[in-house]
Amino acid sequence: MISRREFLQASAAACALYAGTSLHAPLGRVAAQQRLSQSDILKFDPLGSLTILHVTDIHAQLVPLYFREPSINLGVGEVKGLPPHLTEAEFLAHFKLAAGTADAYALTSADYIALAKNYGKMGGMDRVATLIKAIRAERGEKNVLLLDGGDTWQGSWTSLQTKGQDMVDVQSALKIDAMTSHWEFTYGEERVKEIVEKAPFAFLAQNVRDNEWKEEVFKPRAMYERGGAKIAVIGQAFPRTPISNPAWMIPKWEFGLREEEMQEQVNAARAEGADVVVVLSHNGFDVDRKMAGRVKGIDVLLTAHTHDAMPGVIQVGQTIVIASGSHGKFLSRLDLDVKDKKVAGFRYKLMPVFSDAIAPDAEMAALVDKIRAPYAKELARELGRTDSLLYRRGNFNGTFDDLICAAMLQERDAEISLSPGFRWGGTLTPGEAITFEALANATAMTYPACYRNEMTGAQLKAILEDVADNIFHPDPYFQGGGDMVRVGGMGYAIDVSKPVNSRISNMTELKTGKPIDANRKYVVAGWAAVGKGTEGPPIWSVVEKYIASKKVISLQPNTSVQVSGA
Repeated sequence: MISRREFLQASAAACALYAGTSLHAPLGRVAAQQRLSQSDILKFDPLGSLTILHVTDIHAQLVPLYFREPSINLGVGEVKGLPPHLTEAEFLAHFKLAAGTADAYALTSADYIALAKNYGKMGGMDRVATLIKAIRAERGEKNVLLLDGGDTWQGSWTSLQTKGQDMVDVQSALKIDAMTSHWEFTYGEERVKEIVEKAPFAFLAQNVRDNEWKEEVFKPRAMYERGGAKIAVIGQAFPRTPISNPAWMIPKWEFGLREEEMQEQVNAARAEGADVVVVLSHNGFDVDRKMAGRVKGIDVLLTAHTHDAMPGVIQVGQTIVIASGSHGKFLSRLDLDVKDKKVAGFRYKLMPVFSDAIAPDAEMAALVDKIRAPYAKELARELGRTDSLLYRRGNFNGTFDDLICAAMLQERDAEISLSPGFRWGGTLTPGEAITFEALANATAMTYPACYRNEMTGAQLKAILEDVADNIFHPDPYFQGGGDMVRVGGMGYAIDVSKPVNSRISNMTELKTGKPIDANRKYVVAGWAAVGKGTEGPPIWSVVEKYIASKKVISLQPNTSVQVSGA
């Protein structure tokens, strides 16, 4: 395992490559539109003849949006205090970025509301297309490899209604070369197979097996020739899919990390003449950091799942690890200088997709309009307004999930509510309308039933302990990469430094101020249960009714979770 000192030195050296092209000047909105140009974002000192582009965790976001990065992102064990487990001032200091700048807005939650007014929304597939086409024009199409890290087909109303076809059409138009997967599997085996068989790009997942014959379900790797080099791309799907998502949707498939098989894939790729070995992974950052230190021969590891945006690479031994953020906010560019059948040098930039600064690509804009047209009226429908910043991302509290929890308490007549710690879903700034699209971006999924049943206090503690271990286990290979389940009607304390089943304490019913009784049954509402046959209205209809009853959403700061051991 790489030492802390070596890790910090490597990350600091790597991010220095990025710092030279950073967008440092604090600007107002008008100045931002004038000064943040497309050429600034694309500015890059090319190296070698091979360029790898990486997008990931788009979550079906076709148009620009706000997305606030976390204010709490805790690391445990050997990665405590290391990137990506830094936020706000610590993040800016580590990567040598100035507060109040475009970089600070794109990469942190610091002063988010004010900076959002200055710099506007980010992402949009038409803007991403513009950047990709510009880089291909600069480098030559035969020198560019475009890879998608997965979580692409899920996360919006259009994707839910088209079973991911909207994003498949976008990927095809972008001319991606390969992808791997996670939330894609929640459309079920039959639908995934249908898309994979027809898609003009490779769907790679070396770690998925048929559970009867233990055969590979998907192609494990693909070989490409770009920039005069042979590049092997090995896919790694999210290894805990049947645990984190409904196993009954993919009953014939087994997942897992399969580290030994990954080493075999790397060795086989080298034996076939690969000059560069790239792992296109959806493991999550800390899992991939560990894998990069254990599997030998990986040149580039493109990580995903945990939505981390890193403005510099992390080097683990000879492996370059890259994290490209989420929701279409960023496009990663990695130039490689390949000499004598090995990587001799690299240069990297995480390109922020500032929507106001990038001209929409006409072809992609037309495709996006066509995809959205049948649903445009429903997407634009205003449900209410918000006086509060509504965001989801963060280890513990997310105000959008506070809203969802409050809706379940009222509309399902519950004492306690549970909302999963999903990392997908956009942000709304104070004063914005809450449209159906904004709600769907946080709730659109294939198992949305909002249940209502009884749980004992002991069962509630077991749930919290299980989720906490999934996030804060000191061994990354035992982590799932989500955030803590959000809780309505109940508070608790958590010590992230303690071992399994001893992290949660002081569980309290907020309405009465009384401790949660281990033996008493409480009426609990929740959603996204992975068990088959869960009954209840879809979560978006529950939240819509609640917003209609309030008209304006005003949320007080949530102090119901007390964190220690960080």
